[in-house]
Amino acid sequence: MRRIREVLRLRWGSGLSERTVATSCSLARSTVAKFVRRAEAAGLSWPLPEEMTDEELEKRLFSSTLEEGTAKFVPDWAEVHRELKRKGVTLQLLWEEYREAHPQEHFRYTQFCVRYRQWRGMLDLPMRQQHKAGEKLFVDYCGHTMPVVDRATGEVRPAQVFVAVLGASNYTFAQACWTQELPEWINAHVHAFNFFGGVPDLVVPDNLKAGVTTAHRFEPQVNRTYEELAQHYGCAILPARVRKPKDKAKVEKGVQEVERRILAALRHRKFFSLSELNTAIIPLLAEYNERPFQKFPGCRRTLFEQLDKPALHPLPARAFEYAEWRRARVNIDYHVTVEGHFYSVPYQLVNQELDVRMTATAVECFHKTKRVASHFRSHHKGQHTTLAAHMPASHQQFADWTPERLVNWATKTGPQTASAVEKILLSRPHPQQGFRACLGLMRLGKEYGPERLEAACTRALAVDAISFKSIESILKRALDKRPLPEKAPQTAPVEHDNIRGPEYYQA
Repeated sequence: MRRIREVLRLRWGSGLSERTVATSCSLARSTVAKFVRRAEAAGLSWPLPEEMTDEELEKRLFSSTLEEGTAKFVPDWAEVHRELKRKGVTLQLLWEEYREAHPQEHFRYTQFCVRYRQWRGMLDLPMRQQHKAGEKLFVDYCGHTMPVVDRATGEVRPAQVFVAVLGASNYTFAQACWTQELPEWINAHVHAFNFFGGVPDLVVPDNLKAGVTTAHRFEPQVNRTYEELAQHYGCAILPARVRKPKDKAKVEKGVQEVERRILAALRHRKFFSLSELNTAIIPLLAEYNERPFQKFPGCRRTLFEQLDKPALHPLPARAFEYAEWRRARVNIDYHVTVEGHFYSVPYQLVNQELDVRMTATAVECFHKTKRVASHFRSHHKGQHTTLAAHMPASHQQFADWTPERLVNWATKTGPQTASAVEKILLSRPHPQQGFRACLGLMRLGKEYGPERLEAACTRALAVDAISFKSIESILKRALDKRPLPEKAPQTAPVEHDNIRGPEYYQA
């Protein structure tokens, strides 16, 4: 109205042309002419009466288009607002449907949009955000925790509360879990999808470490397991910007409501297990979702049934299998170390970095997204899981050898040779690393004969030099034919009246 008053002042009060007035007020000349014609038709002149308010001026100029009570049918703006949340629905489409339903009593498109925005402006700020049905799920943890008491020890352990809110309907899910670590984070998402009975297009988390390994405004790095969860369910992860809570305002409000209406209601109760706490949360969560809106008809549950539920993608037929990803370098023995256990990979990948995927039952190794090895998961630290196909050709000939077989062979040569083989195998971190040395002793037995090998092993044991190189050197220098070095004679015990001797301490 301020600009219309200025147009009338310049046109009638200053006598300027419509073109000059249009330039001065940054309006089209046709708009200036329209304002002047309407003022003339309304019987107005300059100066306008001092007591005329903007509302009265608007009614005088636009009474034919703004008449609500008689000529025009006023739409249900709450229904218009709700319909706009559906995918593909626009104000243009809703206006066309409204015009067809009321051909003689409808507002023009411009007034339809203006009036809807005026109605929307009376809502709270969070409600002005437009969220399409089934598009976004906002997730976060409550700031408050719930104490859980250990019956056996009396120790009090705080439980975290995970919250997920759908954008269009505000339908809310809440679940208690022990920590905010990756396994609990993934498990909470799986339960949330099952609770909603479907999957949204986008999941919007905060930048906690379990979900986002590297926070960045333009290219955040999502945790590999979290990314695999999204691929399994057919959705995408869209982390909120750092220190931008409005990016996930839905769950910020949801967290506040869960703390006030659920956690606060349980503050006087004592829980002795996580399942007991979650059982208590379920009825309060249902009551919260069925609580009527203050400015809209219905509640979160009914809005979910109308909007989000039909738009969600169906759950996959196969349950998600939790897996963790790590980076590991292939050692010179073509094994990677995963939680202290050694798993073989093709020997050609020595010194290469691989992606290792660990599930509850398997360990898979990937090189440039291609799986190169798969093993059953073992929790025995310091042991090896080796496939013969991963060995070089020169190593595969030793694959059928075992420590027991080598010791049995050495026993046929003599007890000293068997003892030397056992010591060689025990001196390695794992027996397979000593196989080559033991097979080398077999070759020495064929070359020098079993008698000389037994004598060389006897000498090596006597001087505590048990290795293939030492025994080979003894045979090459014929030291096995020489007498063994004599041990230093033991001195006789000193006898004295003040020395009791071992007999004194015997019962």
